[in-house]
Amino acid sequence: MTPPVFALLLALASDDRHGYALMDDVAELTEGTVTLGPGTLYRSLQRMLVDGLIEELTEAVPVSEDRRAERRRSYRITAAGRESVREQARRLRILTDAARERGILDNAVAADRLAREDTQ
Repeated sequence: MTPPVFALLLALASDDRHGYALMDDVAELTEGTVTLGPGTLYRSLQRMLVDGLIEELTEAVPVSEDRRAERRRSYRITAAGRESVREQARRLRILTDAARERGILDNAVAADRLAREDTQ
């Protein structure tokens, strides 16, 4: 599973969303490490639809008083999508634990923290 697909499924795990809201949610969830342009977003969503991980909603999710919102496509995670994202999270936890045991993660976290402090 690619990082964009994983992040999209995580975003959809909490609520139904339309495409542009998903772009914002993914950026927030990943602290900006995964940013989706429209091409990547909609190719990923199409692949996820084909794979049965998400479904397109026939009713628009209310997003604002903006009439354009009625035309936005909205998506919902399926049971298969929940299971898939759960399994991927488990695999990533195992790898994260291994990185921590080998001293990789703690060093990376400390380096990331220092880099953020330098930019502030």
